[in-house]
Amino acid sequence: MQIQQLSIFVENKAGRLAEITELLAKAGVDIRAVSATDTSDFGILRLIVSDPEKAVPLLRAAGMTVSLTSVIAVGMMDVPGAFAKAVRTLADHAINVDYMYAFTSRDMGKACVLLHTSDNDGAVKALQSAGIEVVGAENIYRP
Repeated sequence: MQIQQLSIFVENKAGRLAEITELLAKAGVDIRAVSATDTSDFGILRLIVSDPEKAVPLLRAAGMTVSLTSVIAVGMMDVPGAFAKAVRTLADHAINVDYMYAFTSRDMGKACVLLHTSDNDGAVKALQSAGIEVVGAENIYRP
């Protein structure tokens, strides 16, 4: 139930993000979710894409430093308390959230929060046992 996230080391300069996204677009790889963090000189671009196995060698061939990291996707309706229930469940199981970002899925009709935790396998079990939807890769990668 884990999703493969691309983490790309990016120089903080004009045009670099355009270069990466155009490269993926030309290869027919769709970006599902994006997060970027930066310092004055570089950043980490985190992407969930439709085909990570295709994207990684493509980006590496273009001279980029890229790695795959497992994250989990939690699907939830846009109602007060839905996110609170998910993070409370993780806290009650002593699972720390290292970072997160979100996107809205047209196909699923709900929001998805992508989480990297101190224990992704444990997080999946805890969330599912609490009746919280953990979205599988097949729902994220499909066109």
